[in-house]
Amino acid sequence: MAKPTAWLLAILPIPLLVLFHVQVAPHTKVEESFNIQAVHDILKFGIPSQDIDNYLKTHYDHLTFSGAVPRTFVGALLLAGASKPFLWLSPDVDRQQLVRMILGLFCAFSLVSYAYGVRRAFGKHTAIWFSVLQASQFHVIYYASRPLPNMFAFGLTTLAFSALLPDASSPRAAPKRQRLALYLLTLSGVIFRSEIALLLFCHTIYLLSTSIISLPKVIIPAGLFGLIIGLGLSVPFDTISWQSESLLWPELAAFKYNIFPPRGEVGASAWGTSPWHWYFTSALPRLLLNPLTLLLPVFGLTQPALRHSTLSLLLPNLAYVAFYSFVPHKETRFIIYIIPPLTLAAALSASYIFNRRTRSALFFLLSFCLVLSTAVTFIVSHYILLKLSALTYPGAVALHQLHRLADGSQRSINVHLDNLPLQTGITRFQQRPPPNKPLVFFPGDSEKGVPSLKSGGTVWAYDKTGVEGEDEKLKPEWWEQFDYAIMEMSERGRAIGAWEVIASIRGLGRARFLRAGEEPDGRTDELLQTMYGAWAREVWKNMRELVRDRLKLTKGFWVEVGMEDKLVILRKERVISR
Repeated sequence: MAKPTAWLLAILPIPLLVLFHVQVAPHTKVEESFNIQAVHDILKFGIPSQDIDNYLKTHYDHLTFSGAVPRTFVGALLLAGASKPFLWLSPDVDRQQLVRMILGLFCAFSLVSYAYGVRRAFGKHTAIWFSVLQASQFHVIYYASRPLPNMFAFGLTTLAFSALLPDASSPRAAPKRQRLALYLLTLSGVIFRSEIALLLFCHTIYLLSTSIISLPKVIIPAGLFGLIIGLGLSVPFDTISWQSESLLWPELAAFKYNIFPPRGEVGASAWGTSPWHWYFTSALPRLLLNPLTLLLPVFGLTQPALRHSTLSLLLPNLAYVAFYSFVPHKETRFIIYIIPPLTLAAALSASYIFNRRTRSALFFLLSFCLVLSTAVTFIVSHYILLKLSALTYPGAVALHQLHRLADGSQRSINVHLDNLPLQTGITRFQQRPPPNKPLVFFPGDSEKGVPSLKSGGTVWAYDKTGVEGEDEKLKPEWWEQFDYAIMEMSERGRAIGAWEVIASIRGLGRARFLRAGEEPDGRTDELLQTMYGAWAREVWKNMRELVRDRLKLTKGFWVEVGMEDKLVILRKERVISR
């Protein structure tokens, strides 16, 4: 029997790792922009009760930068409400990190609840293996705290899957658990992500075909209740928030735009398309990461004791992926909901093998491979991939550096933020609020021993004019209004007028493939020294020399990845203090 301490040690890393990821990679990207900006606006400006139209247009971000389709405010409202008690206790806390931690802990709670369901259904050893395998993965832990609609839905779908796990101790409660699961799946699909309707369909069909489930007592009540509650939460609040002239259901609007786009548009395909097999051949291997988690369910299908449980976890979830693969635009986050069940399918076989490690040399060898691969995956996820991902937010780094360089140098500063910096980390949480007093500076006289004095602060103004203002950007007078600009390195020449580069911001660059005879440019050496120190650089150089040059195992081919200049901070020349 597994000791209670082993069980606790298995589940505890999940919430701790989620919080660790927030600390190491605290910034957000463009996909998270709507929710993170909405939470900021709700916390800072509150929810208006009168003159709503003008108040939202004046203070809120979404009506000016609305995006391709409307998204629900429900998740942002819940996050803002959950953040309030902490802000009352500690007003100076980093609000963006606080918001992300709350969402991350909700997703971690759902995973821990699923682990408890696994323990109830399959025992402690399987629950421990599920927790260890889940904690060793990168994407679920990394995305858990990211304010994407998918992650709001992920918490609900994981709780739903927990309710679908068998419970031999209370078989009479099965209809209630099934009803709760279908209700949560319906609710998450109605409010957050419409593709969950397909996931709900696959699980409902599987339940109907394999178990005694009542259509009038379970399926219909769960679906109707989830639909009514979801619409009741989303439609009124979102209709008002988006100032829609008719009732607005954001997920229906997004579904129609992405799947049945207006004439002359391509919908979601505008963001790229992938072949049908992409989820199976690319996304799932990266989401599960450990190669053995792809093979273990196959092993489980060969064992009579595991076959039924493994099939119940694989069939409805892989059917969802297969059906959803017909949509051309694909992203890993669209199928992230099924990772806990697939991880459990692997954990069933892992526990079966590990519990038999003393029975034969084969099981001992397989158990050793399981432990080793899980440990390696853990290191790769949280010591390599996390550090690399943290280097992909040059926009946030650039704005922080500009504040450090220029704050307090002028009474007011107007800065233009170009497209790439806005996509790579800049949010309204990072913008400096107006100071209590305007900046006043007395130069003093060093020869007479009179010190200089400075009081108050700089008033910052941020411009986010994007592609809709391309014509304006061609006019020299448009650029005259700015004191600084943060721009993509390759786009800096578009800034009209006399500008000087005061800083360049580096970020993680694309991989460079070397052919036989090509020499490395040292970018990976620099990257490893930045991330880990000189020892990592030397280990990499020695490995490259051994594998590529001496043993010629790669026939001269190699791959290099490293940092490159992404953004520049420009300052208008001869800036006159105001």
